[in-house]
Amino acid sequence: MKCQLKRGGGHTDDYRRHSVAFGLKGSKSGTLYILITILLGFAAVNTGNNLLFLVVSALLAFMSVTGIAGMYNIKKVLPSILPPDEIFVGIPAPFCISANNTKKYFPSFLISLECFDGQTIVFPVVQKNSTVQENIMITFKQRGEVPFGKVKISSTYPVGFFTRFWIYEIDRKVIVFPHPLASLLNPSPEDLPAAGNGLNRNRGISGELERIHPYTGSEPLRMIHWKHSARSQDLIVKGFGSAVATPFIIDLDSLPGEGIEKRLSHAAWLVRRWVKERPVGLKIEGRELKPRMGKQHGIALLKELARYGID
Repeated sequence: MKCQLKRGGGHTDDYRRHSVAFGLKGSKSGTLYILITILLGFAAVNTGNNLLFLVVSALLAFMSVTGIAGMYNIKKVLPSILPPDEIFVGIPAPFCISANNTKKYFPSFLISLECFDGQTIVFPVVQKNSTVQENIMITFKQRGEVPFGKVKISSTYPVGFFTRFWIYEIDRKVIVFPHPLASLLNPSPEDLPAAGNGLNRNRGISGELERIHPYTGSEPLRMIHWKHSARSQDLIVKGFGSAVATPFIIDLDSLPGEGIEKRLSHAAWLVRRWVKERPVGLKIEGRELKPRMGKQHGIALLKELARYGID
């Protein structure tokens, strides 16, 4: 499954190059190639055979050319990691991993990105001035702030004798929320707004019809009262009140469950369950977060739960 990078997300803001960035690791075939070259070199010196000198020269030239090509292949290839909005303990989360080839003239081949304890993605080709990306599923075992850690970009190009790599250290952290665990604690049905009750005087589209008034141009077309408009010279629109549910306050200390982690898990589930339907608040560590609705408010509450008791 492909992922989408946020516009303007950039690559250079989130990482810095590690102090020992470049590395070289030989494969079995590369080690054998070096040994053969050395042995032929000794043989050429001892025997004075010109043909052996030519063979050794060709082997060394081939090694030099492929080495330069391999180093240039991973040059100016920058990593990026984009986490999802919500990450929960024990639930695989999709991270968008990308490689950006900033070279102007040449593509890069066999680019491998390794991050998060050895999870690896291989991009066969990264075209010049382009970005390739893929999702990987990552599971975290504990809540709180978790650093991205190191990202290694490597390639065996062109012949597989050596693996050349750069190591980057991401200067960002992700916040892992408690594992959501279903709770029996729910708002009572009496708290939900009934017809004609719980309405405020702000105009909306979810409450009952409160009035009709002339069209001002800012109302959506579906709000026009066509029957009344047909009898009048002007367009008439419907005015609704906005239904407001009773706020639901989650008190962490009063939740059921043995141990703080169970209570945090119940609280996380309640936040996810209700924050899009009604105002949700949270009592935690002697503080009370005011009840609000919406995804962003839910994430703010989950962050409070994730950081609870962690210095």
